[in-house]
Amino acid sequence: MAKTKSEFVCRNCGASYPQWGGQCLECKTWNTLEEVFKSTLSKSEILQGLPSSKVQKLSEIKSESKPRLTTGLSELDRTLGGGLVDGSVVLIGGDPGIGKSTLILQAMAAINKEHTALYVSGEESAQQVSDRAVRLGITEDVLLLNETHLEKIIKLAKQIKPKVIVIDSIQTMMTDGSSSAPGSVTQVRDCAAQLTQYAKQTNTILFLIGHVTKGGALAGPRILEHMVDCVLYFEGDAGGRYRIIRAVKNRFGAVNEISVFAMGKTGLQQVENPSAIFLSNQSKPLPGSMVMVTREATRPLMIELQALVDQSNGNPKRVCVGLDQNRLALQLAILHKHGGIATFDQDVFVNIVGGIKVNETASDLVVMLTISSSLRNKIIPKDWIAFGEVGLTGEVRPVYNAVERLAEAQKHGFKVAIIPKANTPKKPIKGIKVIPVEYLYQALQYMAENN
Repeated sequence: MAKTKSEFVCRNCGASYPQWGGQCLECKTWNTLEEVFKSTLSKSEILQGLPSSKVQKLSEIKSESKPRLTTGLSELDRTLGGGLVDGSVVLIGGDPGIGKSTLILQAMAAINKEHTALYVSGEESAQQVSDRAVRLGITEDVLLLNETHLEKIIKLAKQIKPKVIVIDSIQTMMTDGSSSAPGSVTQVRDCAAQLTQYAKQTNTILFLIGHVTKGGALAGPRILEHMVDCVLYFEGDAGGRYRIIRAVKNRFGAVNEISVFAMGKTGLQQVENPSAIFLSNQSKPLPGSMVMVTREATRPLMIELQALVDQSNGNPKRVCVGLDQNRLALQLAILHKHGGIATFDQDVFVNIVGGIKVNETASDLVVMLTISSSLRNKIIPKDWIAFGEVGLTGEVRPVYNAVERLAEAQKHGFKVAIIPKANTPKKPIKGIKVIPVEYLYQALQYMAENN
Protein backbone atom coordinates (compact mmCIF):
# COMPACT_ATOMS: atom_id res chain seq x y z
CA MET A 1 0.00 0.00 0.00
CA ALA A 2 1.13 3.54 -0.64
CA LYS A 3 2.19 5.47 2.40
CA THR A 4 1.91 9.22 2.79
CA LYS A 5 4.60 11.21 4.49
CA SER A 6 5.57 14.85 4.68
CA GLU A 7 8.83 16.72 4.43
CA PHE A 8 9.82 20.37 4.51
CA VAL A 9 11.28 21.84 1.31
CA CYS A 10 12.99 25.23 0.92
CA ARG A 11 11.17 27.21 -1.79
CA ASN A 12 14.38 29.15 -2.49
CA CYS A 13 16.92 26.38 -3.15
CA GLY A 14 14.93 23.12 -3.00
CA ALA A 15 16.72 21.55 -0.01
CA SER A 16 14.52 19.13 1.99
CA TYR A 17 14.41 18.43 5.75
CA PRO A 18 12.49 15.93 7.88
CA GLN A 19 11.20 18.67 10.19
CA TRP A 20 10.54 22.39 10.09
CA GLY A 21 13.25 24.91 10.98
CA GLY A 22 13.40 28.67 10.89
CA GLN A 23 16.42 28.81 8.58
CA CYS A 24 17.44 26.73 5.57
CA LEU A 25 20.88 25.28 6.25
CA GLU A 26 21.80 25.24 2.55
CA CYS A 27 21.01 28.77 1.32
CA LYS A 28 20.82 30.42 4.80
CA THR A 29 17.45 32.08 4.10
CA TRP A 30 14.79 32.41 6.80
CA ASN A 31 11.15 31.25 6.80
CA THR A 32 11.33 29.54 3.39
CA LEU A 33 10.54 25.94 4.43
CA GLU A 34 7.19 24.60 3.22
CA GLU A 35 5.53 21.33 4.20
CA VAL A 36 5.06 18.99 1.25
CA PHE A 37 3.08 15.73 1.29
CA LYS A 38 4.16 12.91 -0.97
CA SER A 39 3.28 9.31 -1.50
CA THR A 40 5.91 6.59 -1.09
CA LEU A 41 5.29 3.21 -2.73
CA SER A 42 6.65 -0.06 -1.45
CA LYS A 43 9.52 -1.74 -3.34
CA SER A 44 7.22 -4.39 -4.86
CA GLU A 45 4.88 -1.69 -6.17
CA ILE A 46 7.77 0.27 -7.66
CA LEU A 47 9.22 -2.75 -9.51
CA GLN A 48 5.84 -4.00 -10.71
CA GLY A 49 5.16 -3.21 -14.36
CA LEU A 50 8.54 -1.66 -15.13
CA PRO A 51 10.16 -2.74 -18.43
CA SER A 52 13.31 -4.83 -18.29
CA SER A 53 16.58 -2.92 -18.69
CA LYS A 54 19.12 -3.72 -21.40
CA VAL A 55 22.88 -3.18 -21.31
CA GLN A 56 24.37 -1.98 -24.60
CA LYS A 57 27.85 -1.28 -25.91
CA LEU A 58 28.59 2.23 -27.15
CA SER A 59 29.98 0.80 -30.41
CA GLU A 60 26.66 -0.92 -31.10
CA ILE A 61 24.59 2.25 -30.75
CA LYS A 62 24.12 4.06 -34.05
CA SER A 63 24.33 7.84 -33.93
CA GLU A 64 21.65 9.73 -35.80
CA SER A 65 22.34 13.21 -37.14
CA LYS A 66 19.05 14.93 -37.87
CA PRO A 67 18.74 18.42 -39.36
CA ARG A 68 18.03 21.10 -36.79
CA LEU A 69 14.96 23.28 -36.82
CA THR A 70 15.73 26.96 -37.34
CA THR A 71 14.01 29.59 -35.22
CA GLY A 72 14.12 32.17 -38.00
CA LEU A 73 16.67 34.16 -35.95
CA SER A 74 20.25 33.28 -36.88
CA GLU A 75 21.65 34.84 -33.70
CA LEU A 76 19.38 32.71 -31.51
CA ASP A 77 20.27 29.63 -33.58
CA ARG A 78 23.95 30.33 -32.90
CA THR A 79 23.37 30.35 -29.14
CA LEU A 80 21.36 27.13 -29.36
CA GLY A 81 24.25 25.43 -31.17
CA GLY A 82 22.88 25.68 -34.72
CA GLY A 83 19.14 25.38 -34.16
CA LEU A 84 16.58 23.34 -32.25
CA VAL A 85 16.92 19.58 -31.77
CA ASP A 86 13.85 17.31 -31.75
CA GLY A 87 12.83 16.45 -28.19
CA SER A 88 15.00 19.13 -26.63
CA VAL A 89 13.92 21.24 -23.66
CA VAL A 90 15.13 24.86 -23.52
CA LEU A 91 14.84 26.98 -20.36
CA ILE A 92 14.98 30.77 -20.77
CA GLY A 93 15.42 33.10 -17.79
CA GLY A 94 15.77 36.84 -17.39
CA ASP A 95 14.59 39.94 -15.54
CA PRO A 96 10.97 41.09 -15.92
CA GLY A 97 10.39 43.14 -19.06
CA ILE A 98 13.72 42.27 -20.68
CA GLY A 99 12.09 40.62 -23.72
CA LYS A 100 11.74 36.87 -23.08
CA SER A 101 8.14 36.60 -24.27
CA THR A 102 8.78 38.98 -27.18
CA LEU A 103 11.71 36.93 -28.49
CA ILE A 104 9.92 33.60 -28.19
CA LEU A 105 6.79 34.95 -29.89
CA GLN A 106 8.93 36.16 -32.81
CA ALA A 107 10.59 32.73 -33.05
CA MET A 108 7.22 30.93 -32.89
CA ALA A 109 5.89 33.06 -35.74
CA ALA A 110 8.85 32.00 -37.93
CA ILE A 111 8.55 28.31 -36.96
CA ASN A 112 4.78 28.31 -37.53
CA LYS A 113 5.29 28.91 -41.26
CA GLU A 114 6.25 25.24 -41.72
CA HIS A 115 5.44 23.56 -38.39
CA THR A 116 2.70 23.78 -35.79
CA ALA A 117 3.61 25.92 -32.76
CA LEU A 118 1.58 26.09 -29.54
CA TYR A 119 2.05 29.06 -27.21
CA VAL A 120 0.75 28.40 -23.67
CA SER A 121 0.35 31.59 -21.65
CA GLY A 122 -0.20 31.30 -17.94
CA GLU A 123 0.63 34.90 -17.04
CA GLU A 124 -1.07 36.98 -19.72
CA SER A 125 -4.53 36.77 -21.20
CA ALA A 126 -5.10 35.80 -24.83
CA GLN A 127 -5.96 39.41 -25.63
CA GLN A 128 -2.64 40.68 -24.20
CA VAL A 129 -0.63 38.18 -26.25
CA SER A 130 -2.63 39.11 -29.36
CA ASP A 131 -1.98 42.81 -28.79
CA ARG A 132 1.76 42.11 -28.53
CA ALA A 133 1.66 40.14 -31.78
CA VAL A 134 -0.05 43.07 -33.54
CA ARG A 135 2.53 45.48 -32.14
CA LEU A 136 5.35 43.26 -33.41
CA GLY A 137 3.75 42.92 -36.84
CA ILE A 138 3.23 39.15 -36.52
CA THR A 139 0.57 37.85 -38.88
CA GLU A 140 1.17 34.10 -38.51
CA ASP A 141 -1.62 32.11 -36.86
CA VAL A 142 0.33 30.71 -33.90
CA LEU A 143 -1.89 28.48 -31.74
CA LEU A 144 -2.53 30.15 -28.40
CA LEU A 145 -3.74 28.54 -25.19
CA ASN A 146 -4.48 30.43 -21.98
CA GLU A 147 -4.19 27.70 -19.33
CA THR A 148 -2.24 26.87 -16.15
CA HIS A 149 -3.49 23.34 -15.47
CA LEU A 150 -0.76 20.96 -16.66
CA GLU A 151 -2.92 17.89 -17.26
CA LYS A 152 -5.24 19.89 -19.55
CA ILE A 153 -2.25 21.26 -21.48
CA ILE A 154 -0.73 17.82 -22.08
CA LYS A 155 -4.09 16.34 -23.07
CA LEU A 156 -4.65 19.09 -25.63
CA ALA A 157 -1.07 18.78 -26.91
CA LYS A 158 -1.59 15.07 -27.57
CA GLN A 159 -4.58 15.95 -29.75
CA ILE A 160 -2.95 18.82 -31.69
CA LYS A 161 0.57 17.28 -31.79
CA PRO A 162 2.49 20.57 -32.18
CA LYS A 163 6.15 20.57 -33.18
CA VAL A 164 7.05 23.27 -30.65
CA ILE A 165 5.41 24.13 -27.31
CA VAL A 166 6.10 27.28 -25.29
CA ILE A 167 5.25 27.44 -21.57
CA ASP A 168 5.09 31.03 -20.34
CA SER A 169 5.93 30.67 -17.55
CA ILE A 170 6.78 27.43 -15.72
CA GLN A 171 6.17 29.13 -12.34
CA THR A 172 2.48 29.62 -13.15
CA MET A 173 1.81 25.96 -13.97
CA MET A 174 0.13 23.58 -11.51
CA THR A 175 -0.40 19.82 -11.51
CA ASP A 176 -2.83 17.57 -9.63
CA GLY A 177 0.12 15.50 -8.46
CA SER A 178 1.18 18.19 -5.99
CA SER A 179 -0.86 19.93 -3.31
CA SER A 180 1.47 22.97 -3.11
CA ALA A 181 0.67 26.41 -4.45
CA PRO A 182 1.68 27.38 -8.01
CA GLY A 183 5.27 28.63 -8.12
CA SER A 184 6.38 26.55 -5.14
CA VAL A 185 9.42 24.28 -5.36
CA THR A 186 7.34 21.10 -5.60
CA GLN A 187 4.97 22.42 -8.28
CA VAL A 188 7.79 23.77 -10.47
CA ARG A 189 9.76 20.53 -10.16
CA ASP A 190 6.80 18.23 -10.86
CA CYS A 191 5.46 20.30 -13.77
CA ALA A 192 8.89 20.52 -15.38
CA ALA A 193 9.42 16.77 -14.95
CA GLN A 194 6.10 15.89 -16.64
CA LEU A 195 6.64 18.36 -19.50
CA THR A 196 10.19 17.10 -20.07
CA GLN A 197 8.96 13.50 -20.13
CA TYR A 198 6.27 14.39 -22.68
CA ALA A 199 8.81 16.22 -24.89
CA LYS A 200 11.22 13.26 -24.89
CA GLN A 201 8.51 10.70 -25.62
CA THR A 202 6.94 12.64 -28.50
CA ASN A 203 10.08 14.39 -29.90
CA THR A 204 8.41 17.73 -29.24
CA ILE A 205 10.59 20.83 -28.82
CA LEU A 206 9.76 22.54 -25.53
CA PHE A 207 10.50 26.12 -24.44
CA LEU A 208 10.15 26.91 -20.73
CA ILE A 209 10.20 30.57 -19.70
CA GLY A 210 11.29 30.99 -16.07
CA HIS A 211 11.30 33.77 -13.51
CA VAL A 212 14.52 34.89 -11.83
CA THR A 213 15.27 35.91 -8.26
CA LYS A 214 16.59 39.32 -7.28
CA GLY A 215 20.08 37.82 -7.43
CA GLY A 216 19.59 36.97 -11.13
CA ALA A 217 19.36 33.18 -10.73
CA LEU A 218 16.42 31.16 -12.00
CA ALA A 219 13.69 30.91 -9.37
CA GLY A 220 12.67 27.47 -8.16
CA PRO A 221 14.68 24.35 -7.40
CA ARG A 222 18.21 24.02 -8.81
CA ILE A 223 17.24 20.63 -10.24
CA LEU A 224 15.21 22.52 -12.85
CA GLU A 225 18.42 23.45 -14.70
CA HIS A 226 19.66 19.84 -14.53
CA MET A 227 16.45 18.47 -16.07
CA VAL A 228 16.54 20.58 -19.24
CA ASP A 229 18.93 20.35 -22.22
CA CYS A 230 19.70 24.04 -22.66
CA VAL A 231 19.64 27.03 -20.29
CA LEU A 232 19.65 30.56 -21.74
CA TYR A 233 19.99 33.75 -19.71
CA PHE A 234 19.02 37.25 -20.80
CA GLU A 235 21.63 39.84 -19.80
CA GLY A 236 21.43 43.60 -19.98
CA ASP A 237 19.36 46.44 -18.56
CA ALA A 238 15.63 46.14 -19.21
CA GLY A 239 15.56 49.91 -19.80
CA GLY A 240 18.49 49.81 -22.22
CA ARG A 241 18.47 48.99 -25.90
CA TYR A 242 20.74 45.96 -26.20
CA ARG A 243 20.08 42.44 -24.92
CA ILE A 244 22.63 39.64 -24.66
CA ILE A 245 21.47 36.02 -24.57
CA ARG A 246 24.04 33.65 -23.09
CA ALA A 247 23.95 29.85 -23.06
CA VAL A 248 25.10 28.65 -19.62
CA LYS A 249 24.23 25.03 -20.40
CA ASN A 250 23.83 23.34 -23.76
CA ARG A 251 23.89 19.61 -24.48
CA PHE A 252 23.84 20.27 -28.22
CA GLY A 253 26.33 23.13 -28.59
CA ALA A 254 28.98 25.34 -27.05
CA VAL A 255 28.53 26.76 -23.55
CA ASN A 256 28.85 30.54 -23.03
CA GLU A 257 27.90 31.21 -26.65
CA ILE A 258 26.17 34.60 -26.89
CA SER A 259 23.81 36.36 -29.25
CA VAL A 260 23.12 40.09 -29.28
CA PHE A 261 19.78 41.76 -29.97
CA ALA A 262 18.58 45.35 -30.02
CA MET A 263 15.12 46.21 -28.72
CA GLY A 264 13.06 48.25 -31.18
CA LYS A 265 9.47 49.13 -31.95
CA THR A 266 8.95 45.90 -33.84
CA GLY A 267 10.59 43.66 -31.26
CA LEU A 268 14.12 42.33 -30.89
CA GLN A 269 16.37 42.93 -33.90
CA GLN A 270 19.49 40.85 -34.51
CA VAL A 271 22.92 42.47 -34.20
CA GLU A 272 25.12 40.51 -36.60
CA ASN A 273 28.28 42.50 -35.82
CA PRO A 274 28.31 42.91 -32.02
CA SER A 275 31.88 44.25 -31.98
CA ALA A 276 30.63 47.48 -33.55
CA ILE A 277 28.28 48.28 -30.65
CA PHE A 278 30.87 47.55 -27.96
CA LEU A 279 33.47 49.91 -29.46
CA SER A 280 33.41 53.63 -28.77
CA ASN A 281 32.50 55.97 -31.62
CA GLN A 282 34.49 58.90 -30.26
CA SER A 283 36.70 60.52 -32.92
CA LYS A 284 39.42 61.66 -30.50
CA PRO A 285 41.17 59.01 -28.37
CA LEU A 286 41.48 59.73 -24.65
CA PRO A 287 43.75 58.35 -21.89
CA GLY A 288 42.61 55.19 -20.12
CA SER A 289 40.90 53.49 -23.06
CA MET A 290 41.99 50.44 -25.08
CA VAL A 291 40.41 47.66 -27.13
CA MET A 292 40.87 43.93 -26.53
CA VAL A 293 39.66 40.82 -28.32
CA THR A 294 37.79 38.42 -26.05
CA ARG A 295 36.31 35.05 -26.88
CA GLU A 296 32.70 34.16 -26.22
CA ALA A 297 32.60 30.42 -26.94
CA THR A 298 33.19 30.23 -30.72
CA ARG A 299 32.94 33.97 -31.39
CA PRO A 300 35.80 36.52 -31.15
CA LEU A 301 34.44 39.80 -29.85
CA MET A 302 35.98 43.27 -29.85
CA ILE A 303 35.30 45.20 -26.65
CA GLU A 304 36.55 48.48 -25.23
CA LEU A 305 37.99 48.57 -21.72
CA GLN A 306 38.20 51.88 -19.86
CA ALA A 307 40.10 52.77 -16.68
CA LEU A 308 39.99 55.88 -14.52
CA VAL A 309 42.68 56.53 -11.92
CA ASP A 310 42.22 59.54 -9.63
CA GLN A 311 43.74 60.86 -6.40
CA SER A 312 42.03 59.35 -3.37
CA ASN A 313 40.76 61.51 -0.49
CA GLY A 314 40.57 58.62 1.98
CA ASN A 315 40.59 54.89 1.66
CA PRO A 316 41.34 54.16 -2.03
CA LYS A 317 38.43 52.63 -3.95
CA ARG A 318 38.66 49.71 -6.37
CA VAL A 319 35.55 49.36 -8.54
CA CYS A 320 35.09 46.89 -11.41
CA VAL A 321 32.14 46.73 -13.82
CA GLY A 322 32.16 43.68 -16.05
CA LEU A 323 35.34 42.18 -14.53
CA ASP A 324 36.26 40.25 -11.40
CA GLN A 325 36.67 42.59 -8.43
CA ASN A 326 39.21 40.33 -6.69
CA ARG A 327 41.32 40.04 -9.83
CA LEU A 328 41.66 43.83 -10.00
CA ALA A 329 43.43 43.84 -6.62
CA LEU A 330 45.79 41.16 -7.93
CA GLN A 331 46.46 43.13 -11.12
CA LEU A 332 47.28 46.29 -9.19
CA ALA A 333 49.76 44.38 -7.02
CA ILE A 334 51.48 42.92 -10.11
CA LEU A 335 51.55 46.37 -11.73
CA HIS A 336 53.30 47.81 -8.68
CA LYS A 337 55.76 44.95 -8.17
CA HIS A 338 56.79 44.32 -11.79
CA GLY A 339 55.82 47.56 -13.53
CA GLY A 340 56.86 50.13 -10.94
CA ILE A 341 53.44 51.80 -11.00
CA ALA A 342 51.97 52.42 -7.53
CA THR A 343 48.25 53.07 -6.99
CA PHE A 344 48.03 52.71 -3.20
CA ASP A 345 46.87 56.35 -2.88
CA GLN A 346 44.67 56.33 -5.99
CA ASP A 347 41.04 55.44 -6.69
CA VAL A 348 40.88 52.91 -9.54
CA PHE A 349 37.73 52.37 -11.64
CA VAL A 350 37.59 49.83 -14.49
CA ASN A 351 34.64 49.41 -16.85
CA ILE A 352 33.71 47.28 -19.88
CA VAL A 353 31.84 49.41 -22.43
CA GLY A 354 28.42 48.07 -23.41
CA GLY A 355 27.62 46.15 -20.23
CA ILE A 356 29.20 42.86 -21.29
CA LYS A 357 30.97 40.66 -18.71
CA VAL A 358 34.47 39.28 -19.31
CA ASN A 359 35.49 36.23 -17.29
CA GLU A 360 38.68 35.17 -19.07
CA THR A 361 42.18 36.10 -17.88
CA ALA A 362 43.18 37.46 -21.31
CA SER A 363 42.03 40.88 -20.09
CA ASP A 364 44.93 41.19 -17.59
CA LEU A 365 47.34 42.94 -19.96
CA VAL A 366 44.70 45.39 -21.22
CA VAL A 367 43.61 46.32 -17.69
CA MET A 368 47.17 47.13 -16.68
CA LEU A 369 47.89 49.15 -19.83
CA THR A 370 44.73 51.24 -19.44
CA ILE A 371 45.44 51.88 -15.74
CA SER A 372 48.95 53.03 -16.66
CA SER A 373 47.53 55.20 -19.45
CA SER A 374 45.04 56.92 -17.15
CA LEU A 375 47.57 57.43 -14.32
CA ARG A 376 50.23 58.93 -16.59
CA ASN A 377 47.68 60.71 -18.83
CA LYS A 378 49.12 59.03 -21.92
CA ILE A 379 46.85 58.29 -24.88
CA ILE A 380 46.84 54.78 -26.37
CA PRO A 381 46.36 55.00 -30.17
CA LYS A 382 42.93 53.93 -31.43
CA ASP A 383 44.36 51.28 -33.76
CA TRP A 384 46.09 49.34 -30.93
CA ILE A 385 44.76 46.19 -29.33
CA ALA A 386 46.15 43.85 -26.67
CA PHE A 387 45.38 40.61 -24.88
CA GLY A 388 47.26 38.29 -22.56
CA GLU A 389 47.26 36.80 -19.08
CA VAL A 390 49.78 38.26 -16.63
CA GLY A 391 51.18 35.96 -13.94
CA LEU A 392 52.24 36.85 -10.41
CA THR A 393 55.88 36.91 -11.46
CA GLY A 394 55.19 39.48 -14.17
CA GLU A 395 55.34 37.12 -17.16
CA VAL A 396 52.79 37.50 -19.95
CA ARG A 397 51.25 34.10 -20.48
CA PRO A 398 49.63 32.87 -23.74
CA VAL A 399 45.88 32.61 -24.29
CA TYR A 400 43.92 30.30 -26.56
CA ASN A 401 42.71 31.11 -30.10
CA ALA A 402 45.22 33.91 -30.59
CA VAL A 403 45.18 33.68 -34.40
CA GLU A 404 41.38 34.07 -34.52
CA ARG A 405 41.63 37.10 -32.21
CA LEU A 406 44.24 38.73 -34.45
CA ALA A 407 42.16 38.02 -37.56
CA GLU A 408 39.15 39.72 -35.94
CA ALA A 409 41.28 42.76 -35.04
CA GLN A 410 42.69 42.95 -38.57
CA LYS A 411 39.14 42.82 -39.98
CA HIS A 412 38.21 45.91 -37.94
CA GLY A 413 41.25 47.89 -39.08
CA PHE A 414 43.59 47.64 -36.10
CA LYS A 415 47.29 48.08 -36.91
CA VAL A 416 49.23 47.11 -33.75
CA ALA A 417 48.68 44.13 -31.44
CA ILE A 418 50.53 43.66 -28.14
CA ILE A 419 50.30 39.95 -27.41
CA PRO A 420 52.15 37.22 -25.45
CA LYS A 421 55.36 36.05 -27.11
CA ALA A 422 54.14 32.44 -27.06
CA ASN A 423 51.11 33.49 -29.17
CA THR A 424 53.21 34.93 -32.01
CA PRO A 425 51.68 33.63 -35.27
CA LYS A 426 53.88 31.47 -37.50
CA LYS A 427 52.86 33.48 -40.54
CA PRO A 428 52.58 37.29 -40.46
CA ILE A 429 49.06 38.69 -40.67
CA LYS A 430 48.72 41.29 -43.42
CA GLY A 431 47.95 44.80 -42.19
CA ILE A 432 48.66 44.26 -38.49
CA LYS A 433 51.98 44.64 -36.63
CA VAL A 434 52.43 42.08 -33.86
CA ILE A 435 54.41 43.15 -30.77
CA PRO A 436 55.31 39.98 -28.81
CA VAL A 437 56.11 40.57 -25.13
CA GLU A 438 57.38 38.09 -22.58
CA TYR A 439 57.10 40.27 -19.47
CA LEU A 440 54.81 43.07 -18.31
CA TYR A 441 57.55 45.71 -18.23
CA GLN A 442 58.20 45.16 -21.95
CA ALA A 443 54.59 46.06 -22.82
CA LEU A 444 54.72 49.15 -20.59
CA GLN A 445 58.05 50.15 -22.11
CA TYR A 446 56.75 49.81 -25.67
CA MET A 447 53.70 51.93 -24.85
CA ALA A 448 55.89 54.65 -23.25
CA GLU A 449 58.34 54.77 -26.18
CA ASN A 450 55.67 54.95 -28.89
CA ASN A 451 53.42 57.62 -27.37
